Amino acid sequence: MITSMIDRSHLSSLANAVPERFQEVYGTSPSGTFRAPGRVNLIGEHTDYNDGFVMPAAIDFYSYAAIGEKADHTLSVYSEQFHQSVEFSIAHLAGPPRKHWSDYVRGVAAVLRDEGYPLRGANLVIDGQVPIGSGLSSSAAIEVTTALALTSLGGVTIPLLEVARLCQRAENTYTGARCGIMDQFVSCFGKRDHALMLDCRSMEATYLQLPPNVCLVICNTMVKHELATGEYNERRASCERVVETIAKFRPEVRALRDLTLEDLEHYQNQISSVDFRRCRHVITENDRVKDAKAALESADLARFGELMYLSHDSLDQDYEVTCKELNIMVKLAREFEGIYGARMTGGGFGGCTITLVESKVVPEFQAIVAREYEKLTGLSPQIVVSAAAAGASEVTI
Repeated sequence: MITSMIDRSHLSSLANAVPERFQEVYGTSPSGTFRAPGRVNLIGEHTDYNDGFVMPAAIDFYSYAAIGEKADHTLSVYSEQFHQSVEFSIAHLAGPPRKHWSDYVRGVAAVLRDEGYPLRGANLVIDGQVPIGSGLSSSAAIEVTTALALTSLGGVTIPLLEVARLCQRAENTYTGARCGIMDQFVSCFGKRDHALMLDCRSMEATYLQLPPNVCLVICNTMVKHELATGEYNERRASCERVVETIAKFRPEVRALRDLTLEDLEHYQNQISSVDFRRCRHVITENDRVKDAKAALESADLARFGELMYLSHDSLDQDYEVTCKELNIMVKLAREFEGIYGARMTGGGFGGCTITLVESKVVPEFQAIVAREYEKLTGLSPQIVVSAAAAGASEVTI
């Protein structure tokens, strides 16, 4: 499937459809409707949970939540995507991951309640455009829009940085995915036509203008991944093992962020070869993000694209989170004239690539890559063009 620029009328229609669906399900109008975007990560993968640097951009794919207060102490949630309803007692939100879409809603509600924020009985309808399991962070989009909706009933405005932190905790605790804060942060703080470079330790963010002659092209391999399974968490455990080992010799080391490649090589005989490769990716990736910021600020798109390819190769060979389909998609981009760079985006093991494409060649790129990818894999990809989008907000209809 090939889709060009995201249809604004479709965005508007979904913003209207969610409150209309609320009326149909609950027989009354919602008190508010909220939205939060998914994201692509231009560079800086698997660095956020290592206190490192990332460079994401919010995209024009949103999750929506319409909400209305109810008299009892329960949360009733209807998902338009899954055509399912669930109900939770506010007093009994705790529990392990259930491997169900509702874990994201339940987790956000539980964390808000545990932090002392007022939580009232509510009806919710949620729907979204972010493809699930594609590496575009549908989970963070659902979490953030749910948090905005739930807190709207309590008369409390929570700073967006706190919203991001609470949503990250919800995902860590209630879905089992030990993600960093990048996805929730950019879902909250995205800015139209800008990427942002985030220091995941200090939470300092720098907005970076994207050139007007370049498009963000998202190529969905149509291979699903599941970050709550062991592979993602095992990668994080590798990083933590190395930090724990090196900290015995250098107590000031708190995360891989604190190490240079020379440091890692100095302690190479203290760690396994697998852990060494994985940590080499994180350390070199942090350097690539900083170099990419300088390249973007100086409009050196050739250098930026080169760094994207280096990032993908490192994720493939050192961190081992790509797959055959992702590698094919990047290889097709490398061979195409007018492409600056491409890499996998998201946790890996399937999902999407992000490609920087010169605007004038986008239609040709979409057509040829779709054709060649299907020929090589038997899968029909979804290739879309998205602007860098604004972050979470209430929807004014």
